[in-house]
Amino acid sequence: MLDEINKALEEYNGPESKIKRRQLFDDIKFMESEQGWSIPLDKRRDGRKVYYQYSDSEFSISNQPLNESEVSQIEAAISVLSRFAGAPQFEAVQEMIPVLKDRLGLDHQAKEVIGLESNIDLRGIDYLSQLYDAIINERVLIVKYQDFKSDEPFILIFHPYYLKQYNNRWFVFGFNEELNIPTWNLALDRIESIEATRRKYQFTDIDWNEYFYDIVGVTRYQDKEPESIVLDFTKDVAPYVETKPIHPTQKSKWTDAQLRVTINVIPNYELMSMILSFGEKVKVISPQDFKDQILNRIKSASYQY
Repeated sequence: MLDEINKALEEYNGPESKIKRRQLFDDIKFMESEQGWSIPLDKRRDGRKVYYQYSDSEFSISNQPLNESEVSQIEAAISVLSRFAGAPQFEAVQEMIPVLKDRLGLDHQAKEVIGLESNIDLRGIDYLSQLYDAIINERVLIVKYQDFKSDEPFILIFHPYYLKQYNNRWFVFGFNEELNIPTWNLALDRIESIEATRRKYQFTDIDWNEYFYDIVGVTRYQDKEPESIVLDFTKDVAPYVETKPIHPTQKSKWTDAQLRVTINVIPNYELMSMILSFGEKVKVISPQDFKDQILNRIKSASYQY
């Protein structure tokens, strides 16, 4: 057990992070205590060897309720976060705080009062933590990946840089070593396996906020520049579009009972899908080539009926 623990510690934190035998037993004792996780541990001796296992095979420390010490620490952390709420670049904190309080029961509610649009059964979500750690610790990965176009999965050497969620799916961006592309995009739900390596990590100076600013979604075509997209929305969906802008560059004005919206972006698949989701309540005014693409999609859809 000690060998396996030290192997994992060395892989993720370096050789200086290894622990001694005494530390292992102290940690096990803590895990059995009320201050730890009160784990139901069985110890079976076979000669000089001792085997450890949970007496309850369904037990997991991930399912344990928070103890008083943990609650106090989280409440203190939320108190610090609250001081940033509303400040520039910390807009997400305003939404995050009540969600944390509700999910962790920190306001002592008997029932949940906040619902989030999330998919806990999303395939690949288990890789989120592993990818985050690889980014923070600058580790190169061997990724087995199955995209929608290939018949069989393929292997790539991947240097992860940035995680992004869009439309309730997670994506990781990084350097594809074989193709020498620093903005390669992998959907987590298409990843089949991840293995850490000791290869030298390729750093990047990409500003990811700037990278995504010119698009809707996650697909950015490197050979295209942002252009002005003009859309007319009907009166009944106009309030929705005004209160939830399609893009930060959105500008709007009323004209002939229509809300005319202008955004400055690089057209991509996600933008097209968003526009099509409004159905007959939106019309693309310009540019002509993008208008033609939308029209062709609508015609193709009509052939299904």
